[in-house]
Amino acid sequence: MQQANHYDRRAVLGGLVLALSSLTTGVSAQSAPTLKVFKDPNCRCCTAWVEHLRSHGFETTVSETLEMKALKARLGVPAALSSCHTAELSGYVIEGHVPFHAIQRLLAEKPQAIGLAVPGMPAGSPGMGGEPEPYEVVIFTKDGQRSFGRYKADRPIS
Repeated sequence: MQQANHYDRRAVLGGLVLALSSLTTGVSAQSAPTLKVFKDPNCRCCTAWVEHLRSHGFETTVSETLEMKALKARLGVPAALSSCHTAELSGYVIEGHVPFHAIQRLLAEKPQAIGLAVPGMPAGSPGMGGEPEPYEVVIFTKDGQRSFGRYKADRPIS
């Protein structure tokens, strides 16, 4: 009888460790969908963005292609929102240096949208060097776009 309690405690403690792990990373390793990242083979900031996502618990695959323009057109990324890399995740498109917080929010809220974008390559955004500057994360649909939030580095700002 006492041995059964010992195993029950182990199961509870193991569950707590997993729960705390998912709280600190914000993503459960068992439930995290995989980001399929597409990038130009010559781009280094794309690799740094992928590392940003991995450090927050996201699984990623990376495919290099010289056909980024055609890929973006096929996925419905407006030219004005274009950046250096594109990812697919749970039916959404993630364009550019979108921070993990915005991706987590997208997955939690599940809005009707094509995806999220950070147009251009703002200094200090995830994967980019330099002094962080405020930038906009945009949510876009086939009919338009609007702000999804303002960020500085990888954190939301008001």
